Amino acid sequence: MIRKRVVRVPASSANLGPGFDCMAAALALELELEVQETGSFAVETELAVARDRQNLCVRAFERLHPADAFTFTISSSIPLSGGLGSSAAAIVAGLMAADHLFELDADLLGVASELEGHPDNVAAALCGGFVVCADGRAVRFEPPTGLEALAVVPEQAVRTRAARAALPAQVPMQDAVFNVAHAAMLTLGLAKGDWDLLARGLHDRLHQRQRADLFPRSFELACRARELGALGATISGAGPTVLMWCFYEQTGAVAEALSAEIEGWASVLRVPFETQGAYVDAL
Repeated sequence: MIRKRVVRVPASSANLGPGFDCMAAALALELELEVQETGSFAVETELAVARDRQNLCVRAFERLHPADAFTFTISSSIPLSGGLGSSAAAIVAGLMAADHLFELDADLLGVASELEGHPDNVAAALCGGFVVCADGRAVRFEPPTGLEALAVVPEQAVRTRAARAALPAQVPMQDAVFNVAHAAMLTLGLAKGDWDLLARGLHDRLHQRQRADLFPRSFELACRARELGALGATISGAGPTVLMWCFYEQTGAVAEALSAEIEGWASVLRVPFETQGAYVDAL
């Protein structure tokens, strides 16, 4: 029997404003990876990604098992310009394919976090919903009913390495306290479905303004989110994508308001928060 697995993994948005490197949410965009035992190695995709062993899906797969006899077919609706967890989705897909094919029962979160460099995106991709990460573990909870998001995706990408380099090695105590308080407020707002608490909790002092020179249009747009009708906005991951947080009755009007703001430099995607984490299709 020819061995074959199809893995589907959601996109994700990390940081969520104050939750730098420890909070994330899964989004309803998807990467699909088919791994089939063909007797030789190949990567088949129309995406602008590596087609050799440097491909992230393959690198992740090979952390658990050699890829020599397998063909990897990859498709994805996740933009590659940065901020929506495309690399995390690829890593999770490769790991899950190998783990399922060979019944390894691997620590997928641990290995994925090591490959990605931080746990937030991969935890959301694995678990779905919202996640809080600490001590090598991820705690998941459901998105509140009625909460939606719009992703403003710029055409020009920002490299994660440059975004990391823009951050200072130390921060003022008052800024650290500010983020702890607002991350707690955001989590409470999500858990209770309290839109006022959620909106107040989206603010950050640790990373968004510090990176603003890398994506000035994105940052300015995020600062004007309330003016455009959203609950608030966050820079998604390391940017440049902006996540506009909306109550579902506002989403259409916010999308319409955004259309005039982004002409010529970005596009808007409606991205509901996704409850389903990565899974292997029934064979």
